[in-house]
Amino acid sequence: MRVVTAGTLVALLAATTAAPALAAANPVQASLDTLTAQDGVPGAAAVVQDGHRTQVTRSGVGDVATGKPFPRNGSFRAGSVTKTFVATVVLQLVAEGRVRLDAPVARYLPGLLPDERITVRQLLQHTSGLYNYTDDLDRSDPEALRHRGAEPAELVAMALKHPALFPPGTNWSYSNTNYIVAGMIVEKVTGHALAAEIAHRITRPLGLHDTYLPGRGDEKLPSPHAVGYLPFAGKLVDFSDFDATIAGAAGGLVSTPADLDRFYGALLGGRLLRPAELAEMRRTVPAPGLGIPGARYGLGLGSIPVSCGVVWGHEGGIIGFTNFAGVGPDGRRATVVLNENPTPAETNNHLLTAVDAAVCS
Repeated sequence: MRVVTAGTLVALLAATTAAPALAAANPVQASLDTLTAQDGVPGAAAVVQDGHRTQVTRSGVGDVATGKPFPRNGSFRAGSVTKTFVATVVLQLVAEGRVRLDAPVARYLPGLLPDERITVRQLLQHTSGLYNYTDDLDRSDPEALRHRGAEPAELVAMALKHPALFPPGTNWSYSNTNYIVAGMIVEKVTGHALAAEIAHRITRPLGLHDTYLPGRGDEKLPSPHAVGYLPFAGKLVDFSDFDATIAGAAGGLVSTPADLDRFYGALLGGRLLRPAELAEMRRTVPAPGLGIPGARYGLGLGSIPVSCGVVWGHEGGIIGFTNFAGVGPDGRRATVVLNENPTPAETNNHLLTAVDAAVCS
């Protein structure tokens, strides 16, 4: 378990933060510098694609022990951005007539959920009322969590030890359990692993060579990558490598900023879904639980107000990395990545400020 002291971190950040004049001239740089110099995040990067032009902005470091800079387009764990990929696959199955959005989950996974009223749409929209299983994960021993891993049925069983939060369709509550179940539906309907369906339907057709869903025991994060840090007991723990099947269909994806820019551009540009299914994905409900004024949630896709309109995308957080990826009102694609998770609420607000700068400035 590699750790560094806070004093070392501050010294490295002071040595690597951009000069004030540069920050003032570049709103994206300024917003990233706030995250590293003010909030103490080790490093941050924004990759923006505007037409055929790609702009990379970095701040802080990718490795606090060596001072190595944040990679320009390194691999990272994308967390809940995985949900957009899973929802896209489900909606492709809807287009093929193999899944119905308003059919009960019990049609595809009989006996899995005690409340047979829960529909596929409610899973994707976070209106099912299912308890969030990740609230029960033991975080007291990071090294035990690193190698724990899990099968989807085990994670659903964890959630079902708790009563429903509300009757299905009557409220909104973000729950990773919803997408574990959605991934199980994909596997049941297709007869293939979810990772294989994501590769067949999304990553290979789009040429996303650095994006995949790791399987059980696949703990190594591909290089190059920033070190993903877990703040624990007053230190930063290198948590780059771990078994992400504890997140699975809800958040296990590995990707790069450039791949996510291409994915969201293709999705919102109509290359992955027919107009009818894309319209369903963009039918939103209020999402007050996100803590972002005006935020709404569709089917695996969020609508977040920014200074120039609305950005469509998803935030992702998993041990070691925090990110947001999406498309702004003029089609500009942006992914902002931090190599630390969990992060405090103020840091999350500054992340959204960086997203605003990336898609609007």
